[in-house]
Parts: sequence; structure tokens; C-alpha cells
Amino acid sequence: MPPANVTPKKMPFEKYQPFIPVVLTDRTWPDVVIDRAPRWCSVDLRDGNQALIDPMDPARKLRMFQELVKMGFKEIEVGFPSASQPDFDFVRQLIEEDLIPDDVHIQVLVQCRQELIERTYECLEGAPRAIVHFYNSINPLQREVVFGLDREGVMSIAVNGAKLCKKLEETIPGTQVRYEYSPESFTLTEPDYAIEVCEAVMDVIEPTPDDPIILNLPATVECYSPNVYGDVIEWFGRTIKQRESVIVSLHPHNDRGCAVAAAEFGVMAGADRVEGTLFGNGERTGNVDVVNLAMNLFANGVDPELDISDIDALRRTAEYCNRLPVPERLPYVGDLVYTAFSGSHQDAIKKGLDALPDDYGRWGVPYLPIDPHHVGRSYEAVIRVNSQSGKGGVAYVMKEEHGFDLPRRLQIEFSKAIQHVTENTGTEISPNVMWDTFQAQYIPETPRFRLRTHELHTTSVDGEGRTRLAAQLEVDGEPVTVHGEGDGPVEAFVQAITAHFDEPFDVVDYSEHAIGRGADAQAVAYVETTGPTGNLKWGLGQDPNITTASLRAVLSAFERQHG
Repeated sequence: MPPANVTPKKMPFEKYQPFIPVVLTDRTWPDVVIDRAPRWCSVDLRDGNQALIDPMDPARKLRMFQELVKMGFKEIEVGFPSASQPDFDFVRQLIEEDLIPDDVHIQVLVQCRQELIERTYECLEGAPRAIVHFYNSINPLQREVVFGLDREGVMSIAVNGAKLCKKLEETIPGTQVRYEYSPESFTLTEPDYAIEVCEAVMDVIEPTPDDPIILNLPATVECYSPNVYGDVIEWFGRTIKQRESVIVSLHPHNDRGCAVAAAEFGVMAGADRVEGTLFGNGERTGNVDVVNLAMNLFANGVDPELDISDIDALRRTAEYCNRLPVPERLPYVGDLVYTAFSGSHQDAIKKGLDALPDDYGRWGVPYLPIDPHHVGRSYEAVIRVNSQSGKGGVAYVMKEEHGFDLPRRLQIEFSKAIQHVTENTGTEISPNVMWDTFQAQYIPETPRFRLRTHELHTTSVDGEGRTRLAAQLEVDGEPVTVHGEGDGPVEAFVQAITAHFDEPFDVVDYSEHAIGRGADAQAVAYVETTGPTGNLKWGLGQDPNITTASLRAVLSAFERQHG
């Protein structure tokens, strides 16, 4: 007998209603084909940073800034210096240490409040160029609930903020100042009122075609579908005065999961600029993913004007700085996006790759929208993990039989070794042979490098902890002592062995877990490293003590890189 029919529980949908602020019957944007990249602005160091459980420390902020510069961003929002002392200090560091390239504008965010604007201009002293991004919220709910002001009252906040910004230009005469104004919660605001406020701000700033104002239109909360967003942006571009003196900027959030589509429709509708973050980090469901947008252009044969040729390096930077993982299914970058688990898909892809000449003029392979090599990825490496998966794949056997929960990129690396075994034997590999291969690769019985003992000492320098390490090794049977210093044991050990052996070596990823419980528990540490050729290789260490396990993992990787 089949199970009973199910009637879904009614949800209280009647408490909501659609918000469609503009009905554009003569819309033209659906016929537009995007043939060039918009201006990009990264807000990773502001919107992205404020959304983190653990905000970036100075080292992570600088790492992110340098990565964004390397990618080719020319406008980078670096913080909210008037509201945060760490942001203030970071902007000062960029200015005082001359870290801003000549073709890059730093952007600073400030609310339309006198004391905050004054503090912002103090922070910008000595900057060669800067975008002052001032904002206030103008939607009806915030006018009534938060500010208790009518339309004129809220407009005066924006106008007075603009006047103070212009006045304070005289305090930083050596700085080329550009302006950006955001009517926060634009998508929840009456469009005609948003126009009134923006034009009142323009009357103060007095933009020209040679010195335009950026009018940033935030979807602070994504509240309607992308096609409505396209209509609103086209209407705004038609309606705003002095359009030739305005850079229309988009700032989509992803509350409905449509930020990428909304941004693309907005650019089709005439927007000039997009603000977003790497891989969509941001408040709630995140900001629009700039990498996704840029790669969509790339896949359509349009220059994205950003360097994404090593997407895994960008992911490592984002994961390090944000201390959040990038999802495995995230477009273009996730660990699984170039993997086909279906046998028929694998077959089609392999045939497509076989039919594609090395010097192909146009990419065309089933199920692969781009050539993974163009972003530094390889389909071959990923499919080999899958080709061994089936009912008893590499990762499953290693975890279920031996307790090793291998990081995905280590799964890929180890699967290459398994593939060689199967190619040589021509048979299916057994779990025992898999384990023997794993031991030989990562935990050999007689390694060249052994960690005998180590000593750690933690000191405080300018309020930041530093670790000094002395380690006693055995190398080819001979005793060796190394010394190093770093932000923690792993960094100190890497510094120690690279200094002693004078070999290039660095750790780019780290993972750990425990095997067993109680007195028999073992810590397992994994490190992904780069060596003299730039190749990525993993090392593994085991010990009841997690610090010792991590140092053994580093030494294991060093031997695999240099052994």
C-alpha cells in the first residue's frame, strides 16, 4: 500500500506582499548584450569584514588588500575609519607606508554625521587620492521608525553631509577627492524620492563629466526579483539629471539568492559600476560575488578586466582572511564544480576533451562551461578522484577504515597516486593496497626527516604574541637543531627549517582532526605546502599532542617537497 497523500502545512504568506516600485512598459534592457566589464569596486574590507565572526586582524587586512590590487581592482573600499579604530589604523598604514599604487583609489565609508565625517578626513591626511563614500538611509520604514523624520528631514541629512564633505576638502589639500553617495536601502525607497535626494546631493557636489559623482544604489536587502531591479535601474538612469556626470553604481545583496542575476540585469539596464566581494562574503546571505560576475563575462567572451587565472590562490586568500570556507559548489571556484559524478557525464567530457585540439580556437566541451586550466584548475585531477569513488572511493575508505578525514585537495593529490597503481596493475585497488600506498606517501616507516623533540617559548611584542621554537631533528640519521620564530608554532617551524636548509617552502593550507577518543586519541594534522617548483604537496603528522602533530605534518611535507 502506498504512503498517504501529503498536504503541505500552510505558511503565513498573506503577511507579505510584493514590492514593485516601477512598472516600465517600454523597457529596453532585456535586449542589451553586455560586451564590456563594468567598473569594479571591492568592498571585502568593509562589507565583507563587518560580517565576519572574527573580523580581520591587520595582517589579514593587508593580505586581502594586496590580493585585490594584484587582481586588478582600481577602487577598493578599505574601511569605515570613523567608526572603528582598527579601520582608522589600517587606512593610516596604507597611507604612511605608501602601499597604494598610483592607479588605485582607496574608498572610505562614512555615515552623514558631522563627527564621523570630520574623523574620516583626519584619517585621509596625506592620501594621494580617495573616494569619500557618504550615506544615509532614506526608505520609509527607517524614516518613521529610526529617525522620526519626514522626507525633508531625511534629505537634509544627506545634503548637510555633502556640504561638510566639500568644506573639509580644504583640510587635505594634497588629496584628490572623489565622491560617492549611497541612499541606503535604495530598493525599499520610493524611486521619485530617491531621485530627489540624489539630485539634492548633486547640487552640493557639483559633478561634471570630467569629475563625476558615484551614485551607489544599494539593494541593502534584496526585496524583489532581478527583472524588477533591471526596470528600476533603467528608470533611474533615464530620470536622474546630468546623467553624463553620474556613475551609476550597484551594490546588490543576496537575500533572495539572485544577486548575480540582479547585478547583470542592472548592468544591462545602464549601470556603470558594481560593488561586491570575493566569493560573495557579506552580511546575512552575502554581497554579490564579483568573481562569479567576472567569470560569467569571461565565459561569454568578454574581458573581465580582473585577473582570476589562479582561482585557488584567491580562494586560499579569502579563506585565510575571512576564516570562512568557500562552499564546494560555489560557481567556478568550489572544489566540486569541475567534477562529474555521473558516468555518462564523465564519458561525454572525456570525449569532448579528446576531440578538442591543443590549439583550439573556441572552447567546447560538454558539461564544462569554461576550460578549467584558464583559472588554474584541472578537470583531469578532479575526475580521477571520482573515477575511483564508486561504492568504496578513496575518501570513503580512508575515513571509514582508518579514520583519516582527508581535506579535499589532499584527496585529489592522493588519488593521483592511486590512479598510478590502478594503471600499473590494471585491476581494481583494494583497501589494503590503498592504505599501503598512503603510508608510503605520507607516513613512511623510515623517513629521512624525523622530529625528535621541540621547545616553544611565547613572547609579546607590541601587544602581539610571538613564538620562538627550537627543534631537534634527525636527518638521514644525523642530529640537527633548528631555531625559528613566528606568529605560532607552525610559522616558527617553517621559518626554522627554511632558514637552516636554505630551501623555498611555505604552508598555504592547514587542517586537523582527532582519531579515537580518550587516552587512545590521536591528533592528525594536514598541511598543504609550496616548494621550489611552486608545486602544491601535502604533509601529514600524528601525535597525541596537536602541536607536535602539526610540526610533524610540516616536516612530512618538507621531505615530500625536497626529499
